[in-house]
Amino acid sequence: MGKSNSGFSEKGLRRLGDVLARHVGSGKIPGLVALVSRGGETHVEAVGTMRHDGGAPMRRDTIFRMASTSKPVAMAAAMVLLDECRLRLDDPVQEWLPELADRQVLKRADGPLDDTVPAQRPITVRDLLTSTFGLGVDLTLMGSPIMDAILERGNYSQGAEPAPGPDEWMRRLGELPLAYQPGERWQYDISHDVLGVLVARVTGQPFETFLRERILDPLGMKDTGFHVPACMIDRLPPSYAPDPRTGEFIVWDEAAGGRYSQPPAFQSGGGGLVSTVDDYHAYFRMLLNGGMHGTERILSRPAVQLMTTNRLTPEQNAARNALASNNIHVSFGQGQHGGWGFGMAVRTYRGDYASIGQFGWDGGTGTTAYADPDKQLTGILLTQVGLSTPDPARLIHDFWTTLYQAIDD
Repeated sequence: MGKSNSGFSEKGLRRLGDVLARHVGSGKIPGLVALVSRGGETHVEAVGTMRHDGGAPMRRDTIFRMASTSKPVAMAAAMVLLDECRLRLDDPVQEWLPELADRQVLKRADGPLDDTVPAQRPITVRDLLTSTFGLGVDLTLMGSPIMDAILERGNYSQGAEPAPGPDEWMRRLGELPLAYQPGERWQYDISHDVLGVLVARVTGQPFETFLRERILDPLGMKDTGFHVPACMIDRLPPSYAPDPRTGEFIVWDEAAGGRYSQPPAFQSGGGGLVSTVDDYHAYFRMLLNGGMHGTERILSRPAVQLMTTNRLTPEQNAARNALASNNIHVSFGQGQHGGWGFGMAVRTYRGDYASIGQFGWDGGTGTTAYADPDKQLTGILLTQVGLSTPDPARLIHDFWTTLYQAIDD
């Protein structure tokens, strides 16, 4: 049994295990859980410990903070509403989000907040889905008045302060001008949190309730949500953000009593989910199956195709590519995929070992999840080490490089 037409070579999987073990052995990554699947074959590695000073071993059912790897899963709630014609791609959102009506737009993205012109058109559902509605966490604008205002107001949900409840969050966002005209420029993250509020207002349910009823429960994603109940908290490791200068393991968030131990005031589609490798595998396998989970349809095939193919214009992609390649010291090489769909990156050119068409995303807490329609491959790697140093990014890179070599047919 050296190889099979549907799965991986045994030698390739051994090499993958060795590479993961080497990263843990380096002392830079206390522990990890990885799941790889292809065809009918699934392989899981749980390596190392929950804490950097030891403690319980990593297990297949360890729960991780997904950070921005939340985006592809949270996006599915909005796709359900598109499928049911409760949202339309080019409807203005102000009917449900009056806070975003009658926008002012900065004359210069890095200029003073009161130097504005009126928006040329309303913000649409499509603008939110593609992250082009005019505001975002923008590395090219760090230190500018608009980015300072976003961070001060708690409108970036992974920021220092916990976000307020959805209505207050939207009210604060509505006080700000847009940095760019609606539909003009791709900017990161904030659109995903706005979408969560939009879903809640359209459905009349909390965002998590609707996501659970329509996506998480049908897929059996029982360990996925916006917090970890007390009876499961021992399965959550601490989250570390190592000191960039010394490498010291600083705890960003403890499990018991930490920011994921209680239901949050704001359910962040941009970065708030916790999950496991098996839960994420169920979701990405559904996308590879064109929206089907066993005999049950979760999303329509065209909805999946919309999400998982590039939605940006060449001009928008040029700006996004420049952002990824010119901020490598901040992003450690993440984000160089070429394209962006709805809630996830899409590879539009062969830039590393992955196929064109691969889709998924990474998280600042040291998470990565992608699926590849060409190779019928899913890979998920979860750690408890944040991207304050390059170490988790290097691990993620080596995981994908080695995983693609393990396909041997």
